[in-house]
Amino acid sequence: MIAPHTHQELGARQRLRTPRAAAVAGILFALLFTTFIILIRLSLPESLSGAATAPWLHGAEDLISFALTIVPFAGIAFLWFIGVMRDRLGALEDQFLSTVFMGSGLLFLGMMFTAAAIAGGIVTSYNIAPEELTRNGILTFGRAVMYTVTNVYAIRMAGVFMISSGTLWIRTGVMPRALAFLTYGLALVLLVTPSISLWLILAFPAWVLIISVFILVRKPLRAVNEAK
Repeated sequence: MIAPHTHQELGARQRLRTPRAAAVAGILFALLFTTFIILIRLSLPESLSGAATAPWLHGAEDLISFALTIVPFAGIAFLWFIGVMRDRLGALEDQFLSTVFMGSGLLFLGMMFTAAAIAGGIVTSYNIAPEELTRNGILTFGRAVMYTVTNVYAIRMAGVFMISSGTLWIRTGVMPRALAFLTYGLALVLLVTPSISLWLILAFPAWVLIISVFILVRKPLRAVNEAK
């Protein structure tokens, strides 16, 4: 017969194991998303004209296809990462800030899927009618829309996601203040200065990687309190 305290121990172990195991998803997202951004930006340079991009695109179709293949898995991993963040807050979760947190995270994810779909449409259209795609300016237009979605909207939603996360951490104390202030600094960069460099969006997966590694190696505060 199982002793009563054994059930409590099993519950505590499960709560400890879940965020640590799921934090790996944040690391996976950081790696996959960084790979996607690098491949897309190298394969569809924003600075080239439509006519110059066509031959460039011809030699980069495999890279773009690989980038588009890993996007859904990066999205799944990001959803797990959101779950990890909410699990760490537990009963301390603030409904108002959590709504902003969840909403900005889902908007970011939706916009990145949209950008990836546009990139996929460009590649598919090029395979069907390459000359028509270049002559009518569709290639230039599609690429401009893709980068606008990424650089103007998705990157700022990532900044809002980070700010709401940092604010929740400061209010609840579930994460060190140093990480919260680092989060504010990186979020400010994403919100205010995305036009300085198109590569600034990589600050977001780098931040996710830092937070995920921290969660992975450090015991959640709830588990520490329960163990005392």
